[in-house]
Amino acid sequence: MDYKSQHALWPFTPDPFQQRAAPCLERGHRGLCGRSPQTRSSSAPRRAWSAVTTGFGWPFAPDPFQQRAALCLERGHSVLVAAHTSAGKTAVAEYAIALARRHMTRSIYTSPIKALSNQKFRDFRETFGDVGLLTGDAQLRPDAATLVMTTEILRSMLYNGSDTIRDLEWVIFDEVHYVNDDERGVVWEEVLILLPEHVKLVLLSATVPNALEFAQWVGRTKRRCVRVISTPRRPVPLEHFLFTGNSSRTRHQLFQLLGPNGAFSTQGYYAAVEAKKEQSSKHAQSFGARQPTMGGSNPGQERGVWLSLLETLRERELLPAVTFTFSRGRCEDQAAALGSLELLSGPERAQVRQFLTRCLARLRGSDRRLPQVLQLSDLLQRGIGVHHGGVLPLLKEIVEMLFSQGLVKVLFATETFAMGVNMPARTVVFDSIRKHDGNSFRDLLPGEYTQMSGRAGRRGLDATGTVIILCKGPVPELSDLHRMMLGRPSPLQSRFRLTYPMILLLLRAPALRPHDLMRRSFAEFPLRRDATAQTRRVAALREALAALGDPEGTPGDNGGDIGDLPQYHQAVVALRRARAVLQRCLAQPGGQRVLTPGRVVVVSTPKHRNALGLVLQVSSGGSGRTFTTLVLSEKPPENGGAPPEPPQDVPYPEELLLTRLFLPEGPPGPCLEQLRPEDIVGVTAKTLRVNPEILLQELRPPRGPRPRSPPVGGGLAAALQELSRLAGVSAREGGGLPLLEAFGVPPGRDPEAAAAAAEIRGLGAALGGFRCVRSPRFPQQYSQYAARQELLEQLEELQFQLSDQSLLLLPEYHQRLEVLSELGYVSGGAVALGGRVAALLSTEQLVLTELLLGNVLAPLRPEESVALLSCLVTPGRGEPLPEGLTPALTQALERLRAVAARVARLEQQRGLGPGPDDFVAQFGFSLVQVVYEWARGMPFAEIARLAPVQEGSVVRAIQRLEELLRELRQAARAVGDPAMAAKMEAAAAMIKRDIVFAASLYTQ
Repeated sequence: MDYKSQHALWPFTPDPFQQRAAPCLERGHRGLCGRSPQTRSSSAPRRAWSAVTTGFGWPFAPDPFQQRAALCLERGHSVLVAAHTSAGKTAVAEYAIALARRHMTRSIYTSPIKALSNQKFRDFRETFGDVGLLTGDAQLRPDAATLVMTTEILRSMLYNGSDTIRDLEWVIFDEVHYVNDDERGVVWEEVLILLPEHVKLVLLSATVPNALEFAQWVGRTKRRCVRVISTPRRPVPLEHFLFTGNSSRTRHQLFQLLGPNGAFSTQGYYAAVEAKKEQSSKHAQSFGARQPTMGGSNPGQERGVWLSLLETLRERELLPAVTFTFSRGRCEDQAAALGSLELLSGPERAQVRQFLTRCLARLRGSDRRLPQVLQLSDLLQRGIGVHHGGVLPLLKEIVEMLFSQGLVKVLFATETFAMGVNMPARTVVFDSIRKHDGNSFRDLLPGEYTQMSGRAGRRGLDATGTVIILCKGPVPELSDLHRMMLGRPSPLQSRFRLTYPMILLLLRAPALRPHDLMRRSFAEFPLRRDATAQTRRVAALREALAALGDPEGTPGDNGGDIGDLPQYHQAVVALRRARAVLQRCLAQPGGQRVLTPGRVVVVSTPKHRNALGLVLQVSSGGSGRTFTTLVLSEKPPENGGAPPEPPQDVPYPEELLLTRLFLPEGPPGPCLEQLRPEDIVGVTAKTLRVNPEILLQELRPPRGPRPRSPPVGGGLAAALQELSRLAGVSAREGGGLPLLEAFGVPPGRDPEAAAAAAEIRGLGAALGGFRCVRSPRFPQQYSQYAARQELLEQLEELQFQLSDQSLLLLPEYHQRLEVLSELGYVSGGAVALGGRVAALLSTEQLVLTELLLGNVLAPLRPEESVALLSCLVTPGRGEPLPEGLTPALTQALERLRAVAARVARLEQQRGLGPGPDDFVAQFGFSLVQVVYEWARGMPFAEIARLAPVQEGSVVRAIQRLEELLRELRQAARAVGDPAMAAKMEAAAAMIKRDIVFAASLYTQ
């Protein structure tokens, strides 16, 4: 509400507390007004939003999912919006911001990358006016009503108890599927757990299969309703093609693979395969079989592919296009391969030249003449752009802005361009569908392909978007393409892990323990979601135990004849557990060689008790290995009644040791069973010479009416008679049948099976010495005791699952706590000085704290200090220490390696992290000389020639260094070392200059 225009009482735009007080005064209410320290300044003008009191007015007709989301927001519900790229999820974020302004509260928008934060700051500032930006290198209007920041900044604010959280109503998490990121996904979980319960959430995500599960976790953690709003509809349908052309003559070889209706075309695929075969055949006829086929490795062939593709795209009016290439070097090579190709008209070229002049004017003269600046300026004036991590940040922003204006017709970009940047194109081209994920080459995952291909199609401009896969070499396999295009995207998975700052900060926070954070993590959610039902189950088990009572003549009385019943029960459980190990071996190759047709085994199931069986057939299926077995049993009654039930399962020693086998009281009856390994309790040394096929034919019921019992043929009768004879011999002699040791598994092949067999032998020798088995009360007392023990075990298991002891990361927590205690950072549960320092740092906390407390930085000059610290922000590749450095810096580098090795050994002793050699190799020394010279004032043009990496990588490392220096300055103040704090501040001033820290174009 605009009080200045409505009431004409204030000559300025009032602050929120003044706006809240005005309605109270109009209603005649009394009150005490006080201006809190965090009250925002009223000097900055803010743009009045037309829908502050009536709701948010979109300048377009909202889609149904946007309308549903707005309704949920109006009701005060948190929402998870899962939709395809460019579907309009940002409109939901804008609605939440408008609601916060209407309620005169704060809202925060978070993003995974700084570039996206800068873009959203520009967009929201144009819409709402009162917007601030907080990133690692920018602090603009931190008191604004709406703050745009990276997720790491919000996490820091939560741990430090920032006053900003007090007035916070809405937090928008953009690209929340970034929770799957291995390195930074934990930040999202931390923030979602740490946010106060009064804060409402807007979670924006790409389409994921387990959005409901994720929303349930958030709702359970925050104790509030989280509505899931998902739409599978794309605002602009996509058409997917394979392109096999390599020249002007073959430029029309564009084959549709997936239509806008989602139908996969195998006809188009095989047409592409045939076209590729024809090309290879003609190439061999022209240049000989020894000439390389079209693999794209030849620069001339590469250029031919791109020129033919761009000619086709221009003819079909499919520009602008984004080409995703999974290599920085290939991005630049492909752009350079286009030679003098002109894609812009004269007026467009002049517009680009004017924009470049205006943006580059802020750079010093030598920086404007950097090779990358000159090369990219030339490409942009021809309508070609390059966008990847090695490009200078300022140039990347120029490329993005020109692309959004339609002045970049072809953009060669890496995968990061698809992350959140809302810059759709007419066409998306994949240079390849294989990428290196840091470990190995693999095909694109369905979620990755969907994210990047979703950049095709401009809403309101294109009827369909076009996605093209280049086939420079052989056409990819049909199954790989189908899986990539139509497969399910990767589900949201927890990447929660424990870090030293997290542990130290939580140890100092009285309201939240480390155990609480672990329990609330997404990783624990599948195990904890049924906690209420488990609690009820615990109560029911306790009632059952109370109702069961103590058995008559409580076991354990020394005077009773069943006093050793508990020990006997333990022996029975141990024997059955060891036998289960052998039963699992039956499904392995060793067991398969023993259980061949004709082998006599001992069977124990609910239907059969220690009955002999004859294996007739072994088969494998999806549920595992099964054994078709003829089992000796009682003959069914002639009147068709059920066969007699086996006796009660009372584990007498002779039953357990298989010395008492089942023997039919009358004529034996055949019973064909499909047994699993756990149904076979013993493998005898006996085999019978039978024909399994004939026996199976006799046992299987014939077609037509089924008789009461299958007819017993000659072969079947002989087999039953032999099984009965063997069981009778065992009963007369009392020693059972000879059993194969360890179920026939060779001892040297499976040590676990050999150990289980030895345990069975030892337990078997001890079972006969128990007195309880000779008591007449044994069956009843054992059944009662076993039932009680089973209930106690279930109760103990449930109580364990509900306790902190079952936390997945609890062992690692204790390991890390031991490391912190060994270093003296934690003592008696309290955080010491070293721990307070480590908690302030964001990277390599232990190494940096040891360097700081060990005075390694004290004798160094500021430029030497920053050169040393560059090792911590540069990934290592095992390179040696650089030569030509100052003696002090060389000695400090050696001390850094020694400190890192000592920390790694300490972690390794506690079962954490890699060994000392691998840990030290993570520190990169390639930019030590570069950073040293930059701090001494060397121009960036010379730095670019000196650096072994691309300019963008140098800038990113120096920017991260400046953030690290700020953290170290704060840490030095925490330990009471003003000289070190001044040195860190001086070092930061030395490196914070020129093109490396040029202000973002989005913030101007």
